[in-house]
Amino acid sequence: MPAEAQKNPMENLLPGLKHWKLSVDVDGIAWLLMDRANERVNTLGEETLAELDKVLDHLQSNQPLGLVIRSAKTAGFIAGADIREFEQFTDANSVTEKVKQGQAVFHRLESLPFNTVAAVDGHCLGGGYELALACNYIIATDAEDTRIGLPEVKLGILPGLGGTVRLTERVGGMKGMTAILTGKMYRARQARGLGMIDEVVGPHANLRWAARRAVMKKRKFKGASFSARMTNTGPARNVLAGQMIGRTKKKANPDHYPGPYKIIDLWKEHRDDRNAMFEAEATQIGELMVSDEARGLQRVFHLMERLKGLGKSDEFKCRRVHVIGAGVMGGDIAAWCALRGMEVTLQDREMKYIEPAMQRAKKLFKKKARSKHEASATLARLIPDVDGNGVARADVIIEAIFENKEAKQDLYRGIEPRMRNDAVLATNTSAIPLEELSSVLSNPERLIGLHFFNPVAKMPLVEVVYAENSSNDMVERGSAFCGQIGRFPLPVKSSPGFLVNRVLASYMLEAMNIYDEGVSKEEIDAAATHFGMPVGPIELADTVGLDICKSVVTTVGGKDVSKAVDRLTNMVEAGTLGKKSGNGFYQWSNGKPVRETPQNEMLAKMDNIDQLAERLMKPFLEECKACSADGIVEDDDLLDAGIIFGTGFAPFRGGPMHYMKTKQS
Repeated sequence: MPAEAQKNPMENLLPGLKHWKLSVDVDGIAWLLMDRANERVNTLGEETLAELDKVLDHLQSNQPLGLVIRSAKTAGFIAGADIREFEQFTDANSVTEKVKQGQAVFHRLESLPFNTVAAVDGHCLGGGYELALACNYIIATDAEDTRIGLPEVKLGILPGLGGTVRLTERVGGMKGMTAILTGKMYRARQARGLGMIDEVVGPHANLRWAARRAVMKKRKFKGASFSARMTNTGPARNVLAGQMIGRTKKKANPDHYPGPYKIIDLWKEHRDDRNAMFEAEATQIGELMVSDEARGLQRVFHLMERLKGLGKSDEFKCRRVHVIGAGVMGGDIAAWCALRGMEVTLQDREMKYIEPAMQRAKKLFKKKARSKHEASATLARLIPDVDGNGVARADVIIEAIFENKEAKQDLYRGIEPRMRNDAVLATNTSAIPLEELSSVLSNPERLIGLHFFNPVAKMPLVEVVYAENSSNDMVERGSAFCGQIGRFPLPVKSSPGFLVNRVLASYMLEAMNIYDEGVSKEEIDAAATHFGMPVGPIELADTVGLDICKSVVTTVGGKDVSKAVDRLTNMVEAGTLGKKSGNGFYQWSNGKPVRETPQNEMLAKMDNIDQLAERLMKPFLEECKACSADGIVEDDDLLDAGIIFGTGFAPFRGGPMHYMKTKQS
């Protein structure tokens, strides 16, 4: 795309612009390219919107045949509004006024008397998609990284530049509100199927010519269907809003995440009056933007971007992975790597141990792949390998056998002579220090930890564990590998339990102590979710697996763990391993715990819930302090990131260290 722009001999009509380039071709079509100065990606801020307003002034005075808006960057179309600018505000009215200024610019774009086309390649999110919605016609490439959506709800806010208005007009209330409330980022063909965009061209097609054709043929959005328009009517809104609130409450506590509920109210109350809806949108985003919840979620966004940066490397590219151990963790790690485009060999003692992992992989590929052909191609990259022939060719070797130091050491003795000198050797151990495991290697500095979390396909964090003698090169390669498979790498110092399990062990131990005092598992889990945790500690123990919990608690639990260890030992020996065996502390049905009292009812009737939540979280937070003091990670920001993405710690609180600091202030 930038190459095309460079080849285009058209003169820049407004040379004083810093972030935009405007030109008109021989057919009279205006081409407006965004290239935000000194930034890798395009975002919309006060300066970029002011310049866009100048461009629109010029176009209204010198009307072209039509206008095409594109990006001059390879990193995508427009990634959204520049959150950094809004974070400076502490007053809701100031945010609202800035948003209204942006709305006015998009109103001018929407009102231009000639055809306007948004030509999208790459990410078109938030304010970027709101700009596209203000155009007459939207074309997007079917490139791998093209994503369309309004993810503002994930930042604790709502679309403020007309997104709630224009998207529900375009696709109807039901589809539009679903997209806004979930914050989902859609692939181009998914977005086209929903009516969010008008045309899809292949990733290698000439987007420029597709956009030119759309202008010449005066193509415009055809308008929402009758059924879609009906979902915006008053009677339908009343019914649908109630359903939306019910579904949202299952996922988001309104006390913790008010954004989705304000979005529903906005649509329900104002959809009949377009101008009033724009006004309310600007007011609501102002109130949400300065809230503690939004501040916490925006902090999480920045932490996520930092973790992503740790996984970016041009020095190391992994093409082949060898996984040893086809249990739940090993098999799912192998499947995920294959899904991300790598050739994967999966080793275990006999084929009968690999077969269940292959069946789980088939289900994952069917769910995640875009087509049957892609699912089949992905499955072909996952190769059973009982003899371990993949060791010699692998760029990364991941050991994921059971938690036993001697067994792991025996394995390393056997595979080290067969490995390439530059290959990464990693263990998925949950708690065993690297120094103990690597002592049998002739080159101990090559061993690192790549500690995944269960379920692999959902948990975004991987702890990249290093010892004092670990090779920096291997740690960097491990982090780059995580980035290549779409996971956030967190470098952590080797110590019992590393970061996440060390914190979780104290948390789950306290939960078991409370359980032994006669408090029900439902009450304990309800108190944790009341604080903002995604699941309670008892359900979490079942989900992780009671055998794994036993190993972690034994390794890192500290004093007074004998009672908990005895309980877990008895349960494991009886075959009650938690979710994976169908029973643990809970009975499990269809992947969900069976509760004697539904959690919402439990929350409503508990009068000591705040005190119970505080008691549960106290050892959790104290252990975070201890990890910080021990230097388990580089700094407290990375500690917060690891705990949020590794344990699900209440995101709206911005991380445990941040929470404790703000609580004290």
